[in-house]
Amino acid sequence: MSYDSNNRWSASANTAIPQVGIDVGLRSYMLRVYNYMAGGLAITGVVAYFAAASGLYAQIARTPLIWVVVFAPLAVVFLLSYRLQKMSLGGAQAAFWGFAGLMGLSLSYIFLVYTGASIAQVFFITAATFLAMSLYGYTTRADLSRFGSFLMMGLIGIIIASLVNLFFASAAVQFAISVIGVVIFTGLTAWDTQRIKEMYWEGDGGEVAGKKAIMGALALYLDFINLFIMLMQLMGNRRD
Repeated sequence: MSYDSNNRWSASANTAIPQVGIDVGLRSYMLRVYNYMAGGLAITGVVAYFAAASGLYAQIARTPLIWVVVFAPLAVVFLLSYRLQKMSLGGAQAAFWGFAGLMGLSLSYIFLVYTGASIAQVFFITAATFLAMSLYGYTTRADLSRFGSFLMMGLIGIIIASLVNLFFASAAVQFAISVIGVVIFTGLTAWDTQRIKEMYWEGDGGEVAGKKAIMGALALYLDFINLFIMLMQLMGNRRD
């Protein structure tokens, strides 16, 4: 099997696997990625709701533990990013589900700050946008990697701007960050989907393929969550 300059895979004369079989395998792999992602989002949503409704988040917010809640998900992301190859598949799955739960706890404030109706509205807008861009990334023949470096630079930029704005609390800067963030995470959704698809063609199977599916799910999960947060900041209705 060969990879040409137009990013299309072509089977050589010696290839024994029919194209139909490859397509079925790819669909199965992508479905695994999306199932992991959907499961993570479900855990995050359930934990966020009950932590807010039970008052757990409000209690934690009054203590120094709030910083653990805020930064623990980031620590797990680094763990998965740099230690995944040395982890077992079960360990990687446990880390991903734990990460989703920690994210839910850290995002509980959304249910305390915004109305339930606006949360539901923005969630469906996020889901529709994500679905459209992920579908584009999956089906397009265009090479999106040329946009990847610009998207990553933009991502680093909004992270730095967000950290700086923690001290200045400028509404105008936050609005700009949210608008730019929507554009960046919309683009990253398509790019990450194409990257995940290309990872399948590397031909790894078994436990390695399972770990790749988890990393793919993590990337798409982060795209979805960050797009949702940016849209909430732009469109969410705050409680009185």
